[in-house]
Amino acid sequence: MDHSSHIRLAASELTPEFLEGATIYGPGDENIGSVSHVHGVGTDTIVVIDVGGFLGIGAKPVAVRVADLDFMRDENGQIHAVTSWTKDQLKAMPEHQD
Repeated sequence: MDHSSHIRLAASELTPEFLEGATIYGPGDENIGSVSHVHGVGTDTIVVIDVGGFLGIGAKPVAVRVADLDFMRDENGQIHAVTSWTKDQLKAMPEHQD
């Protein structure tokens, strides 16, 4: 997927309403997970990404700062994010506990 024409989300859009359910793409456009939920607002926002698993079963939740992801909207209005982290790198992070 060519992300160059996608529109970056404004800071005001970095809220649970927009981010929850967003697909996360890693290097080479690999689908590496999705945002399950969001903690905080503004620059302190943390997103919890479910990594791996199948249909939500067996996924590992990891928390990352929203600033470490590049959230955008594609031509169909779908919100997603890209990161330089691989699925294995995210899986190696500590598991998020609510």
